[in-house]
Amino acid sequence: MALIAYADTSLLVPLFARDVFNQAARHFLTTQRPALLVSDFTCAELASALAKKLRMRELSLAEARQALSTFDGWMATRSPRVETSAADIALAEAHLRRLDLSLRTPDAVHIAIAQRHGAPLATFDVRMSDAAKALGLALAPV
Repeated sequence: MALIAYADTSLLVPLFARDVFNQAARHFLTTQRPALLVSDFTCAELASALAKKLRMRELSLAEARQALSTFDGWMATRSPRVETSAADIALAEAHLRRLDLSLRTPDAVHIAIAQRHGAPLATFDVRMSDAAKALGLALAPV
């Protein structure tokens, strides 16, 4: 049975733009061959990450546009986007209110969406991984 995992932005950006995790992201996809759940929130965060790479001059405008276009094509071949719900935001807030986790709001939202779908989290973000484990969420073997 194929692995079904929730993909956070740190897994997807390296698939479409230069990043320190390029090789690791491709290795995960080729060895695990996961069915990835990608939320509308992740899509927005990916666009933001590419815009930041453009502002930081890590990508040219043409490269950023190409990365977005390639991502859109890739998404068209996958299952539909997973919608972020009000319940996801409420659960993310509950995680943040614990105050014992080193958790940022976007990471809490990703964790909540993965929890709702019962899917392990696929991320390269160590801080988010630690928080996810503390919240009882499984991690994909990235």
